Amino acid sequence: MSGHNKYSKIKHIKAKNDAQKSKVFGKYVRLITVEAKKAGGNVSSPGLAAAIEKARSENMPNDTIDRAVKKGATDNSAGMEAIVYESYGPGGVAILISALTENKNKAAQEIKHILSLNGFELASPGSAAWAFQKTGASWTPTSTTPLEDADIELLTKLVEELEANDEVQEVFTNAE
Repeated sequence: MSGHNKYSKIKHIKAKNDAQKSKVFGKYVRLITVEAKKAGGNVSSPGLAAAIEKARSENMPNDTIDRAVKKGATDNSAGMEAIVYESYGPGGVAILISALTENKNKAAQEIKHILSLNGFELASPGSAAWAFQKTGASWTPTSTTPLEDADIELLTKLVEELEANDEVQEVFTNAE
């Protein structure tokens, strides 16, 4: 039987791991590119340094990081935009979805689609942000919402689907 030797098993496992790494690295390349554009390529800038540190914590190769910085510093094409979408999830949990995209309409539609598949919808700007405080590059909840076990499972599924989207950088919730 073909495909049942040790090499084939290793090849399939490696392909799966490489696909996961590629997805994570792609998100970090976008983030580094945007931060490099803001900082003008200055690696000691706080935003760019934080983005590079996050990428290094995921074992991203230095040459990939350098290429992303150079691309952001010299690229004059369509700019990436950071957008925060707001929603309410299971049990009334406030959700902030941080996205980085070249096309706002595409990103909004993809996020709306994911939310609607799970029975939720986008909220108007400011309706969920009140439950969070901006701290540096992330959001921390100022108040928390307790959840039941069924709601926790729904929220976990929703967050995983959102984070699987290429343009979504991070998802913040105020769940306990």
